[in-house]
Amino acid sequence: MNIPAELKYTKDHEWIKIDGDIATVGITDFAQSELGDIVYVEVETVDETLDKEEVFGTVEAVKTVSDLFQPLSGEIIEFNSKLEDAPESVNSDPYGDGWMVKIKISDASEVDGLLSADAYKSLIGA
Repeated sequence: MNIPAELKYTKDHEWIKIDGDIATVGITDFAQSELGDIVYVEVETVDETLDKEEVFGTVEAVKTVSDLFQPLSGEIIEFNSKLEDAPESVNSDPYGDGWMVKIKISDASEVDGLLSADAYKSLIGA
């Protein structure tokens, strides 16, 4: 199970990479392994400002569809368009080519509420 120490995490199994006031978001290695083969990622919230924990999209696997929750309040400024043709990259490279959105953070204090790698490991029993 790959859980990079430099990233932040949510209880909803998303990872967040903070770079200034921009957060890159995807789902964790644990989440993609639980979902199985991912066949479609839908995000129709680009250019929208959402509150923390609002649904920003869905990820569809062979057996299920799961909502994607906004980990931090802010504007979705970019969707990883490579996922339109290669959604399976979420399975093969969840922390790299499988990233989903970039958010312009509107409330930096919310970052403090995210989980560390160790706290996320505890959450999933790793």
